[in-house]
Amino acid sequence: MKTQPYPEDIDSPEAMDDLEDNSGDDSTLDLVATQGGRLDQVLAEMIPEHSRNRLQQWIKAGRVLVDGQPVLEPKHKIYGGEDLAVRVDQVLTEAQAGTFLPEPMELQVVYEDEHLLVINKPAGLVVHPAAGNWQGTLLNGLLAYDPCFTQLPRAGIVHRLDKGTSGLMVVAKTLSAHTHLVRQLQARTVKRLYRAVVCGVPRVDGTVNAPVGRDQRQRTRMAVTSQGKEAITHYRLLEMYPGCSLVECVLETGRTHQIRVHMGFLGNPLVGDATYMGNRRFPLPDPAMHFERQALHARQLGLIHPVSGELMKWTVPPPADMTQLINDLRDLSDSA
Repeated sequence: MKTQPYPEDIDSPEAMDDLEDNSGDDSTLDLVATQGGRLDQVLAEMIPEHSRNRLQQWIKAGRVLVDGQPVLEPKHKIYGGEDLAVRVDQVLTEAQAGTFLPEPMELQVVYEDEHLLVINKPAGLVVHPAAGNWQGTLLNGLLAYDPCFTQLPRAGIVHRLDKGTSGLMVVAKTLSAHTHLVRQLQARTVKRLYRAVVCGVPRVDGTVNAPVGRDQRQRTRMAVTSQGKEAITHYRLLEMYPGCSLVECVLETGRTHQIRVHMGFLGNPLVGDATYMGNRRFPLPDPAMHFERQALHARQLGLIHPVSGELMKWTVPPPADMTQLINDLRDLSDSA
C-alpha cells in the first residue's frame, strides 16, 4: 500500500548523505552510538536481534569498526556519538532463526514506499518484545508484513511509543534508511509533536530541561535525576477544562517515558497515568477519572526522507477514546 504524504512542510533541517549497503552474504550495518558503555553492551542494546556472545565474537574477529578503525576488545569504552560499523551475517540473524516470530496483524499504514513505513500505532500495542510481552508486538507484526524487516536491526524500528500511547511511528525498510533515520534522531531534527490531557493546568507555556533516568527506588519507573540523560520537552497549553487541561508537547530528545516524567515533574501528570500520578490526588471530573490509559497521542511526525531528501510531515487525529475524552471535557467546560 502506498499513499501520498500530508502536503505540509516543516522547518528545513540539514539533510545528510545516504549510506550504501554492501552486497553479498554479509552487510555492513552503520550505526551511531546512542549511549556510552562497553562496546559489546552498546551494540547489544542497539541491535538486540543478535546475542551479546555473537557480538563479542564479531568484535574479536575485527568485524566492528569504531569511527572507521577496527576495535578487537568487547570492553572498549564508548562515550556516545561514535560511528559504528558492524559486518553482519544476514543469514544468521536471530530474528530469522526464530527468536522473534512473524505474526500477521493489521497495521494502520499512513505512508509507505521502498524505504519507509509510517504507521499509526494503536494504544495497547507493545512495540518491541520484552519480558512479559514476547508475542503480539509491533516487531512481530512487521516481520509478517514484509520480509525486508527480517534483515534489519529491531525490524527497522528506530524509536518507540509506550504501550499505552497511540500515534505516529516511522520504521526503516532498508539498512541505509535505518542509519539515516538514527542519525536524524541523534541530530534532533525529527519533529515529534504530541497531544496530552494532563491533571490541573500548567502555569505557563515553557520548556522542561531535566535529565531522565531510572528511578532508583522503583526500577520499573523513570524519574528526573541528576544521574539521568539529557531530556528536553517543550510544552504549550491549548485548552483548559475543569480539573485538567489539553497540552501540546514537542520532544527535543526521546528518553523513555519522557513526556510522562516531565509533566509529572511539573506537577501535571497525564490523565490516566497511574505510574506517574503516584499517591497524588487531583479533583478530576468523571471522564478523566475513568480514562483507562495515559492520555497521550503522537499526533505529528516530521522528517527528511532518507533517499529523496524531501521534507515530509504526517498528522493523525487522536483515536476514538481520547477524542471522546476531550469532547466530554469540552462539554463540561461549556456547561460550567
